[in-house]
Amino acid sequence: MTKIPLTVKGAEKLGAELHHLKTVERPQTIAAIAEARSHGDLSENAEYDAAKEKQGFVEGRIQEVEGKLANAQIIDPKLLAADGRCVFGATVDLDDQDSGARVSYQIVGEDEADIKDGKISINSPIARALIGKFAGDIAEVQAPGGVREYEIVAVRYE
Repeated sequence: MTKIPLTVKGAEKLGAELHHLKTVERPQTIAAIAEARSHGDLSENAEYDAAKEKQGFVEGRIQEVEGKLANAQIIDPKLLAADGRCVFGATVDLDDQDSGARVSYQIVGEDEADIKDGKISINSPIARALIGKFAGDIAEVQAPGGVREYEIVAVRYE
């Protein structure tokens, strides 16, 4: 199976989610099933059906998260010898050459990506255009609206 790149914070977040699923969600779901069973006839019991459906979701998510953590390649950008290059986990400050706006993105794994939080997936077009570049370089990004150019102002490893 292929390795899934994760930052240290991303791995911690997945670990916390797994802990929550196993210690909070799973026991709540088991209790809900037991409560619904106590109401009698299961063939016409909507509460029972809903609780069983939730149990399936929780168990599926537990398996998914365990699989991701088992196949995770945890990368700490502070420990990489990147010498100023854009690499996985780096935070990159960019100037949009068209609008002049300054943006900052951290390149993270797919599960961690959240554009509102300034985190972009390693598989996104902008991240692929940035990887391997240095401060001062221009990155050309194939966007749906056409090619966009960004000047890399700084690369940080936080």
